Amino acid sequence: MVTIKDVAKASGVSPSTVSRVIANNPRISEETKKKVRRMMKELGYHPNINARNLVAKSTKAIGVIMPSSANRALQNPFFPEILRGISSVIHDVSYSMFLSTGETEEEIFKEVQRMVYGSYVDGVILLYSRVEDKVTNFLREQGFPFVIVGKPDRFETEITHVDNDNFKAGKEITTHLIEMGHERIGFIGGSRELLVTREREGGYEAALREAGIPNQESYKIHTQFLKSGGREAVEHLLSLETIPTGLVVSDDLISLGMLSRLEESGIRVPQDVSMVSFNNVYLSEITRPALTTVDIHIQELGAQSAKVLIEKTINKNEPAKRIIIPHKIVYRDSVSKH
Repeated sequence: MVTIKDVAKASGVSPSTVSRVIANNPRISEETKKKVRRMMKELGYHPNINARNLVAKSTKAIGVIMPSSANRALQNPFFPEILRGISSVIHDVSYSMFLSTGETEEEIFKEVQRMVYGSYVDGVILLYSRVEDKVTNFLREQGFPFVIVGKPDRFETEITHVDNDNFKAGKEITTHLIEMGHERIGFIGGSRELLVTREREGGYEAALREAGIPNQESYKIHTQFLKSGGREAVEHLLSLETIPTGLVVSDDLISLGMLSRLEESGIRVPQDVSMVSFNNVYLSEITRPALTTVDIHIQELGAQSAKVLIEKTINKNEPAKRIIIPHKIVYRDSVSKH
């Protein structure tokens, strides 16, 4: 790992000057500051903001990493809700939270590197699970305490994760539509790179298979977990020769976008199309019609992930755990018999 001495040597200054640059001491000239900062960047040196606190070996802070920019993610009620769960636990033990704000995957990765190398946090919660994720691989290689909300794409027994049984939930909610007489059933999901989408879609496909219903690719759409994503999904559905009579939507926010776009097109839910969804965010109850959705107990996902992470930061040898939060279907008004 790069040290202050390495930076000092490369910059041609003393280690104490480098320390003063890090502290932004006004006695150091701007020219020297620029030179030292440039060398820090070139060598990949991350100042340890807690150097004074090293005796305690703890920052009493955790990093929380979202799957996309905070700006976009926080439009989805899932994220404020899971942050409430995390906050309720860390507040009790006087920990604080760093939230990632990177716009792109690369920016998020750099931010996590900064958190780890700079000892900003004791551990990290990833609020997603993505295939071949750079952040996950980096944290594993560093042996840094972290927890995934979701199912890891590899090393499942080695990585502590908190999840729902999304495959089972996807199968149950699709079976509900089949029991209501629907055979032409579409699936609208987020990115296929996200494990949660794959699991829910896998459950949907299993339910169709068991009922002897063909699995049609044209009935499957992948979009962003945003309201605008739902509107785009409807455009695709309307272009089909025969539109589905039932829809399994992998996120309530996408459903809300779909409801408004379907209404504009004169398609009524549930009279013309039945719709089921996931997450049971507060908006799903107050929208019209209120959504039949899978309650995944979002706050509990957050609370449990914070609990197991804090355990891991206190005891680095804590064995990996898999915690499954139960789900339940909340039946409302968005489904009718076909």
